[in-house]
Amino acid sequence: MHNAWLRGTCGRLKSDYRYSAGIVYNNFPWPGATDKQQQTIEAAAQAVLDARAQFPAATLADLYDPLAMPPEFSKAHQALDRAVDAAYACTESGQSGKTRFASEAERVAFLFERYRQLTSLLPATPIKKIRKRST
Repeated sequence: MHNAWLRGTCGRLKSDYRYSAGIVYNNFPWPGATDKQQQTIEAAAQAVLDARAQFPAATLADLYDPLAMPPEFSKAHQALDRAVDAAYACTESGQSGKTRFASEAERVAFLFERYRQLTSLLPATPIKKIRKRST
């Protein structure tokens, strides 16, 4: 989720991302995760670190090569992605979120909508228009 947000919000210098705490990190729409979801995410993140530790001689470029990523490492990342996506399944407003996304564009659109919900001073539900009386 965060990488999708990063690619959708940050600037670039040449082909490198320009990560900014003020634009990317501080504005990231974190999910309203429960304690259990947070524990699941923490365990999945630790599993990624443990899988990475199995390959001490490999560089990050080696590990994250989509054609050569070790299966254990890939499975650990997929489990972490599922745990994070599940934390977005329900927002504070009680509206159901999505847990599966067909594309990165759909994921980014979901995050921008979540950001709008979190930062908007306007009511979340549309206000009914008042009909004018005919005179």
